[in-house]
Amino acid sequence: MSSHDVEKASTTSGLPLSAGLAPLIENAQVEKHPRALDGRSLLICALCMVVAALVTVVARLLVYLIGLVTNVAFYGRLAGDLVSPANNHLGAWVVLVPIIGSVIVGLMAKYGVKAIRGHGIPEAMEQILTNDSRIPVRMTFLKPLSAAISIGTGGPFGAEGPIIATGGALGSLFGQRIHVSAHERKVLLAAGAAAGMTAIFATPFAAVLLTIELLVFEFRPRSFVPIILAVLVAMAIRPLCFGVAPVFIVPNMPPATQEMLVTYALEGLVLGAFSVLITKAVYLIEDLFEKLPVHWMWWPAIGGFVVGLVGFLSPNTMGVGYDNIDRILSGNFVGNALAIFCLLKFVSWAVALGSGTSGGTLAPIFTIGGALGVLLGQGLEMLGLTVDLRMAALVGMAACFAGASRALFASILFALEITGQFNTLLPLITGCVAAFLISAVWMRTTIMTEKLSRRGTRVPDEYVPASVPNH
Repeated sequence: MSSHDVEKASTTSGLPLSAGLAPLIENAQVEKHPRALDGRSLLICALCMVVAALVTVVARLLVYLIGLVTNVAFYGRLAGDLVSPANNHLGAWVVLVPIIGSVIVGLMAKYGVKAIRGHGIPEAMEQILTNDSRIPVRMTFLKPLSAAISIGTGGPFGAEGPIIATGGALGSLFGQRIHVSAHERKVLLAAGAAAGMTAIFATPFAAVLLTIELLVFEFRPRSFVPIILAVLVAMAIRPLCFGVAPVFIVPNMPPATQEMLVTYALEGLVLGAFSVLITKAVYLIEDLFEKLPVHWMWWPAIGGFVVGLVGFLSPNTMGVGYDNIDRILSGNFVGNALAIFCLLKFVSWAVALGSGTSGGTLAPIFTIGGALGVLLGQGLEMLGLTVDLRMAALVGMAACFAGASRALFASILFALEITGQFNTLLPLITGCVAAFLISAVWMRTTIMTEKLSRRGTRVPDEYVPASVPNH
């Protein structure tokens, strides 16, 4: 339509020219797509890369601190290598070690920052959703220190949860010191968290997806491109800090047959139900602690007593426990010994986490889920089904975390990355989707969001692309 025609049409209709053009102008504005990335985005990308480099170094310091505390507390020596508390010779005195560590963590939470309690990811989510991603500065220093004390004195946690929280806090700190928007601060926080997970596990793709599913809640270039750059930097620096050895020793696994895929689907259904159970158990224990007639500062000490008692009965339940995951993935840790270990690890972890001490959830859930996967595999074998116990362990790890956190894609990619074997992809998808479906039907929240839901914070349960950017 020519300008003359437009003018004629608007004149004959009795409307002014501007009114005739208004719908055309409005449609043109709606149809105009904003650029996915701009100069400002490049600045955020650069900042995320700097944050990732710092977080990788901090991750190495955290692992060193955990090793130092473990060696001092259980072996009476000054050394920073990461060792298991299981080989100590303290006898019944070992019960006191987690109690002492938990008392220190309680004091740090009381007189430092209360947010160091818990496993870190829900606290980061809360700051994103309610406080424009502003995490207190003290959190950056006290979270890794409290985690090192908690885990180093026998706490049944992994190092990944605290370093994810610390990485997020460091990214948030950058965002508070530099003039950025709330969304840009959220991206910095997520980039730090993803870099922390990458530094610990060497799983960059899973780290990106975990932060998108649990922290960013959107899938747009302005968010995922800076996070990808952050994990690439973390992967580049990681060999200098941690070496090139894999975190877990995973045996070669053959491709799964169609019959095996059915078996892993059944396993995923059971683990989906189990993930609901462990989530409810953790928060039931937390509710019971709330009813105690003592200040919350002392709750971790009570949890520490349980950790120490269980550790006396089964020393392998204490500490980071990555070696336990290796044993489970080997397919040689089976039967009654595995069942007892799985039960005691669950009790120790659930009570410790419910008491409000500082620790993580990823490694314990992987350990418990992997153990249950092997036990289910053995049961299915007795029913005449074909099962590879090593694959059953891997599917159990991923499916349990997928059900508990509902970070579906991150769970699949994590297990795939630690194995480096494409043969595991179909079993992982089968088991994780089955677990996700059961969890989504039976449980409204997740192990990450239940605490926030109780506080009245609404957490997005999906992410969708927006037509226009949020300002």
